Amino acid sequence: MSALVAPPIRSLEELRHSPALPEAIRFLQSLWEEEQQARKQFYDDITDEVKAEFIEGEIIVHSPARLQHLETRDHIHFLLRSLVMHHQLGGKVLGEKACCHFPRNSYEPDVVYFGPEKTTLLKPETVIFPIPDLAIEILSDSTEKRDRGVKFEDYETHGVTEYWIIDAEKCVLEQYVRGEDNRYELQVKSGTGDLVSPVLGGLTISIRDLLQK
Repeated sequence: MSALVAPPIRSLEELRHSPALPEAIRFLQSLWEEEQQARKQFYDDITDEVKAEFIEGEIIVHSPARLQHLETRDHIHFLLRSLVMHHQLGGKVLGEKACCHFPRNSYEPDVVYFGPEKTTLLKPETVIFPIPDLAIEILSDSTEKRDRGVKFEDYETHGVTEYWIIDAEKCVLEQYVRGEDNRYELQVKSGTGDLVSPVLGGLTISIRDLLQK
């Protein structure tokens, strides 16, 4: 991607004391500039017809989802919207195609919730959304590695307070919440019982209802 040659991979501490530090900085700066130019082009080309994400400099176009995935997503979207309205929590629940802008990557989670504060940033013409307060990903064979890998790290690092990972096939929901150290802590991993959502005002929600069990 860059004409510069990458220096040997080192830990940050090793690099800090290395004579190769200037070369490493130039290489990373060149890589970053090219990657962000590619992301700008991605934003220019993105359409409503295709689910695509920009991850680590690459455009990831998703395959058509299975019926089970679509029905689970639509049900959770409908249920959360209903709960937010019924309990007058404010904010917005949005489904797939809300392209969320993170410092490096751009994701389209299956369902997101923006609290009242972030909702003030949203306009009718918004197409690039801020980092959500709650992100929900429904696993598939092609996305599980990213959902548990780069997305998990990115959501944790950049302020997604609550993250749900749902295995629709096994009917299991995992709820992660950022702790005082800004690291995710697993609160629930189950197909039954309840979860308590701090992002949704401490609301208690039946996991069976979420998973249509």
